[in-house]
Amino acid sequence: MSRKKPSIKEVAALAGVSIATVSNVFSGRKPVNDELKESVRQAAHELGYQLDRAASQLRSGRTRIIAVLVPDLTDTFFATIISRLETAAYAEGYDVIVASSHNDREVESSRLKALLSWRPEGLIAVPCSATIPQELKDARHTLPMVLVDRVATRNAIADTVSIDNREAGEIAARHLLERGHRNIAIGVSSLDHPPIVERKDGAAAIISEATGFPPTILNLGTDIAAGTRAFLDWMERNPQPEAIIALTNVTALSVLSALAEHKIDIPARASVIAFDDYAWMSARNTGLTAIRQPADEIAETAWARLKIRIGHGPHEPVTPTVLNASLIVRASVRDLTPVIEEDSRDQGGLELAKPGKDVRPTKKVH
Repeated sequence: MSRKKPSIKEVAALAGVSIATVSNVFSGRKPVNDELKESVRQAAHELGYQLDRAASQLRSGRTRIIAVLVPDLTDTFFATIISRLETAAYAEGYDVIVASSHNDREVESSRLKALLSWRPEGLIAVPCSATIPQELKDARHTLPMVLVDRVATRNAIADTVSIDNREAGEIAARHLLERGHRNIAIGVSSLDHPPIVERKDGAAAIISEATGFPPTILNLGTDIAAGTRAFLDWMERNPQPEAIIALTNVTALSVLSALAEHKIDIPARASVIAFDDYAWMSARNTGLTAIRQPADEIAETAWARLKIRIGHGPHEPVTPTVLNASLIVRASVRDLTPVIEEDSRDQGGLELAKPGKDVRPTKKVH
């Protein structure tokens, strides 16, 4: 004989709280302190209690569901954001449903339709291109939403959370120039992504101003293997650059693979700066100097903005939030500057960043 499903009354009795408190923990209608939340969730776990979402939605008119759309679930940057959002949402009594567009606009449209069919209370989306999907445009006046990362802040249809990508590109370029590099290539993924365009433009402007000629732009795409082949083909026809700035973690892997294929040592024969600072970048024999995006802060800010939208509705003025990236100095950039015997700091010279140092810009824009 099958065991009767545990009731909300049994959960309340085991947790030593009222039925109303249990209901508030799972519905989020009223705030409950963390200690009581934990007692209720522990009691529910011990009893095997599961909330009947359909019945709860009928009673409250709320789904307690947040939808999240990203371009690629295998990308560590997006996976980190999803993980932080899930943790924050769970603490507030929400469930999260996630979908990936696979960097394809047709798939993106299909995934959005599926997500919206759940009637979520809010949505956080990373568009796969510079074109905002029609589904988001249609829903903007009725669904609280926040757009993250691959978005332009001007004329945005919803609140945005991004980094100052132009500044990030400038930081990478200055670091190479300060260490004597002049022949610099920039590896880009897709110029249909506003952040990549901004990073490229920021780095290229600084390099062109300092050297008098523009850097080489390498179109490596969003696939590691294809990007590796593209860089290998380019190297067969062109002189090797002194340094490469890889504007995403995917392009960084393509660059590293191609250099390894040609047995080009880093940094002895080529310097490399990567974007998105992951554990593997410091675990290499030669740690990669990287531009670190504040993934945790991006997720926290997106969640905070979405909660405001859920509480006040989608009709408030659109608010852009721009965060700052930072430079993590490791061993992948060779110093080509002439050796100066005297202490340059005594003569007003620039004190260079030491390996492993997190170099942050001084400004933060909101």
